[in-house]
Amino acid sequence: MTRTRKMVLLSILISQALVLHVIERAIPVPVPVPGVKLGLANIISLITIMLFGFKEAVIVVVLRTLLSSLFGGGLSSFLYSLAGGILSSSVMAYMYLKHKNIFSIPTISTVGAVFHNIGQIGVASLVISNIHLFYYLPVLLISGVITGILIGFTVEFTVEPVKRILKIGGA
Repeated sequence: MTRTRKMVLLSILISQALVLHVIERAIPVPVPVPGVKLGLANIISLITIMLFGFKEAVIVVVLRTLLSSLFGGGLSSFLYSLAGGILSSSVMAYMYLKHKNIFSIPTISTVGAVFHNIGQIGVASLVISNIHLFYYLPVLLISGVITGILIGFTVEFTVEPVKRILKIGGA
């Protein structure tokens, strides 16, 4: 794959992640708990890991987080999302690239969602200097498991068609 083609494909993935982020912000979450969200942009993070690898997934996460924060967030949302996104992508990339024969895509996605929440709570506790925020983690973990499973099945059913459309890999 040429460098230009790869850059264009990664740009498309970043734009898709941004669109999913915007859609997610428009969907009201029925749980009145701050931080609970669907994590739709993580579909693109996991697909990027599967198509290109860890380094490219981090690029997609960083640029999507930066752009979404510029469009409607702030410094704190940037820090929380970046920490969660990089930690989540690191764990998912390790599981997928080293152990994809052991773990299913929904399992990898669920573990990624859990680590995303851990990363966000970790940064939040540092920012406001309050370790007691970790008491809030079980609520986020429950929602992370549910959404992680849904995101994982979404990726599992979409990655092969995406490979065919983008003409990547053996598809």
